[in-house]
Amino acid sequence: MEVVAEKIVAEGTYDLFFPILLLAIIFLILKLFKSNFLSESTLPLPPGPSPWPILGNIPHMGKKPHITLANFAQTYGSLMSLRLGTQIMIIGSSATAAEEILKTHDRILSARYVPHAVPAKSPKFNHLSLVWALECNDRWKNLRTICRSELFSGKAMESQACLRERKAIDMVNFLGAKKGKEVKVGELVFATIFNMMSNVLISRDFIILEKQSVDGGMKGLLGKYIDFISAPNLPDFYPILGALDLQGLNKKAKEAVLRMCAMWKPIIEDRREGRKGNASGQKDFLDTLIDNSCTNDQINHLLLELFAGATDTSTSTIEWAMAELIKNPESMKKVCEELTRETNHNTLKESHLAQLPYLQACVKETLRLHPPAPFLLPHRAPDSCQVMNYTIPKNSQVVVNVWAIGRDPMVWEEPLKFKPERFLNATLDFKGNYFEFLPFGAGRRICPGLPMGAKLVPLILASLLHSFDWSLPHGNDPNELDMNEKFAVTLHKEQPLVLIPTIK
Repeated sequence: MEVVAEKIVAEGTYDLFFPILLLAIIFLILKLFKSNFLSESTLPLPPGPSPWPILGNIPHMGKKPHITLANFAQTYGSLMSLRLGTQIMIIGSSATAAEEILKTHDRILSARYVPHAVPAKSPKFNHLSLVWALECNDRWKNLRTICRSELFSGKAMESQACLRERKAIDMVNFLGAKKGKEVKVGELVFATIFNMMSNVLISRDFIILEKQSVDGGMKGLLGKYIDFISAPNLPDFYPILGALDLQGLNKKAKEAVLRMCAMWKPIIEDRREGRKGNASGQKDFLDTLIDNSCTNDQINHLLLELFAGATDTSTSTIEWAMAELIKNPESMKKVCEELTRETNHNTLKESHLAQLPYLQACVKETLRLHPPAPFLLPHRAPDSCQVMNYTIPKNSQVVVNVWAIGRDPMVWEEPLKFKPERFLNATLDFKGNYFEFLPFGAGRRICPGLPMGAKLVPLILASLLHSFDWSLPHGNDPNELDMNEKFAVTLHKEQPLVLIPTIK
């Protein structure tokens, strides 16, 4: 009887443990929520929709928060606040608000908000990060200086031109063998950009275009990683749950990172031990990092960020550009005529890009309508500050809705129409000087890879259009092409673009 009684007591204790733990967590959340609300309720926060108890505005966000918040801005103004769980998010949705956040108050608001699923959230790795560094400290400045001088300076970009052209030719040759067959544009573009980057960074290809799966599975792996760090995650709303990883997103993101880094791990080891130099015989970026005494962890994190930043955003932009041109045959005709006229049917070179204003206008118009990162990457307020006569509380997440700004009817005539002509006689550029057009951001945290993106995106787009005519499968009507978006850190087409090339 005593044994049975002990068993009943043990089972009862076990059954009660989790409800008690859950009640304790809810109590702590309510206490923290109440404490935050009382401490901030007297502050002039930017306006926003009324939050629900405990959940705050989480239920309002939906699957496409860039659209939701653009709609909210019409009611609450261009600077809003939302409460997500116990956390506060500040959203700028106009050129004026963007300038305040990214220029006027750039010094204090250039800190980075890091989602819990990002491996660089850990102090062990955050100091190695260029993209997710919490502060613009000396380590971050050193990394950025190395990247700017060795990868993105005018001299570096000029030295890489032949390499980018060679990879673009590989893509054209591959397409020549696919004439009349369906092509997944995003996969092919991703593979081409990945090989462009891998040759600049490590002097070798990682993806063989002729394989049945053209991207070798890397696009899917990187896509999963981005999905993991973009997904709604409980610790981002309730930091008290940070150590639990209840949804397993942090674990999955780390596993994806390890799988991607495994590709170049043996190359780093060989290069470091002098067993095998790079194939080109010339110094590449990996050599530079080793010469600068970077550890393997530093190299892995920097290479991962450079690959992810260059491939995912550029692939998205080119896929959207092709989709818009398919839907707008007059624009397609103009850009193709320009290519024929300016290249004189010769092999396309990067030097031709300066003589292709309409192509460049098509790229800018695509970036306006479909910015690769609709919220850029989130900033953080390490201290309270005043913006547009409102208080931004300490540790708030601060984002700029560049998707909404690019479609603001107060700034853009016919904002929902694909109209490259609007950029032909305009001084607007995307270098962070015009706050109504910020696809790469502005201020200290402007995308460091902007110079490279400004070269490879138009080069690949021009290469696709220079040698081929494109059509939808089964003679489908371009007007019915699905243009729905899939929200994540990068804004992709929900349905991948599939087209048929025909050699001109």
